[in-house]
Amino acid sequence: MEDDLQAYDHVAENLRDIRARIEAARNGPGCADAVELIAVTKTHPAEAVIAALEAGQRLFGENRVQEAAAKFPLLRARHPDLKLHLIGPLQTNKVRVAVESCDAIQTVDRDRLAEALAGELAKQGKRLDLYVQVNTGEEPQKAGIMPGEADDFIRRCRDHYKLSVVGLMCIPPAEEHPAPHFALLREIARRQGLSQLSMGMSGDYQTAIQFGATHVRVGTAIFGART
Repeated sequence: MEDDLQAYDHVAENLRDIRARIEAARNGPGCADAVELIAVTKTHPAEAVIAALEAGQRLFGENRVQEAAAKFPLLRARHPDLKLHLIGPLQTNKVRVAVESCDAIQTVDRDRLAEALAGELAKQGKRLDLYVQVNTGEEPQKAGIMPGEADDFIRRCRDHYKLSVVGLMCIPPAEEHPAPHFALLREIARRQGLSQLSMGMSGDYQTAIQFGATHVRVGTAIFGART
């Protein structure tokens, strides 16, 4: 365990650097009042999370439900203020575990999933913050509701499924400049009166902040390359 923790002794310094960069980026008229850093621990072991916790980080993101369920219950028991967001695609057969394990789900993108979430949340008597994922690049291989369908889908999530939709999330195409995608997500959020924007990752989170991101999802720049 001690050797595994030493493998992540760079985490505290990286977190300090990224937090400073986040504050420096919050200097424009379009910036949010506050920006939360989501430390993405995909494929990294519990020791990586522990290193971040010891550096004061409390908000984490996981891409897979199984990994979240395996990694975080013991850590949450030791750190009750820990918060976990699911930021990867969610299959309907994993909804029960996702609702049990997470504090927010950022990848709501289809009616079948919205219906499953509504039923499971009612069954468990829980309330989670939910984000609609928008496929701003309209990439066929990527999850997310298409931009032209987003407004109607958000309304259905709220009015028909009675879900607590608090914001939007996107992952711009890797080969395109992210700014137009962040601007599009911001505009959809404005139309729908949503205050939370999860956008920006290790390579573009500073740009995302300029477009109003309230949450940035950073993994590699904190923990190093994924295993």
